[in-house]
Amino acid sequence: MMISRRAVLGLSAALVAMPGVALAQKPIKVGVPIPLSGPAALFGEPALKGAHMFVQELNAAGGVLGRKIELIVRDSKATPDEAVRVSREMILKEEVDFLVGTLTSAEGPAVSTIAKENKIILIAPIPKTDQLLAPKNLHPYVFRTAANTTMEGRSVAELMATWKDIKTVGTIAHDYAYGQDVAKQFADHIKKLRPDIEVVDMQWPKLGESDYTPFINAQMSKKPDAIFSAMWGGHFVTWAKQAKPLGLFDAVKNRVVNGGEAGSVEATRAMGGEYPFGIYANAYDLPTYEGESAEHKKYIEDVKAFTKESVPSSWPIMMYIGMKFLAEGIKKAGSIDSDKVSAALKGLTIDTPIGKQTIHPKLQQADRGQFYGKMEKDPKTGNAVMTGVKYVDPKPFME
Repeated sequence: MMISRRAVLGLSAALVAMPGVALAQKPIKVGVPIPLSGPAALFGEPALKGAHMFVQELNAAGGVLGRKIELIVRDSKATPDEAVRVSREMILKEEVDFLVGTLTSAEGPAVSTIAKENKIILIAPIPKTDQLLAPKNLHPYVFRTAANTTMEGRSVAELMATWKDIKTVGTIAHDYAYGQDVAKQFADHIKKLRPDIEVVDMQWPKLGESDYTPFINAQMSKKPDAIFSAMWGGHFVTWAKQAKPLGLFDAVKNRVVNGGEAGSVEATRAMGGEYPFGIYANAYDLPTYEGESAEHKKYIEDVKAFTKESVPSSWPIMMYIGMKFLAEGIKKAGSIDSDKVSAALKGLTIDTPIGKQTIHPKLQQADRGQFYGKMEKDPKTGNAVMTGVKYVDPKPFME
């Protein structure tokens, strides 16, 4: 029996008109509020590439629930007001189904309130402040796949507590959620580990400060034996470049631990030979490390190809993992309904380039650790590289 072309076209049109088929053709929209300008863009831009890379891979494999993912991206400018504005706009005007993004600990909690109001899931792949998932702020629509300030502050204290020749320490952290939380966790934990250590100084520059000289001089006047710095992104670069000629690192014999991913490729690349070699720092990912898995090696090669960088950024992995948690949550729920996906995300375990990770069912926090090591000068490139790398298990700090 011959079927005419007109009949075939008519049947196709009828199928597309059916609700279920039409839904299958419609992409799942994910709103991404992320800093793409200012000092925070040093991390925001490469992180966004991780989201694009994951979506490209997922869509090439058929998407999720037979639907492709579409990213709607807006520059949050690293401010809570702008992050809220663009998130609300994406929800109301672009009709996004989910939010994955924010970078600073000022943005994350602010956008979380929008997610709660609109009953739309927010996965925060970077903000660390404990305030984001504190009991009073926790709701069914917010999840974090990054480390938090308890993990970072306490792990730095654990490292510094092994330095037997220090008796006094100072801290410098921006005066906002991340800085306040991480410095407090560090100070409380190091006094618990080493009651003989005194925190003699805590400096609080405002976020976005361009002149750290007064804070550096004030800290040096207290003569701490060691310093915990929570400077991050372009802020770390500015602070370190100003601190080095003032003799800060020499004064403490390089006994500095810098959180805020100062060991990331972005930071080392941005500073080159001006990096304060000899300090300790952390990073979420490294181009290579001892004990690296085959899965991570493949991921690194994929990132190199996607970004066209011979030494890939350490930040794409953050959004890559955040997006994968969302996709696997949707798959497990069999739906894009936020309540169903929320239930699916609680306790969900996924495979990532650095091993299995699980979202705690009650805390709604992933068990995400970080790499720590001493930053030494690479004789080949002249840039800082992390040596003596140790991956800090976050689980002891999660309860």
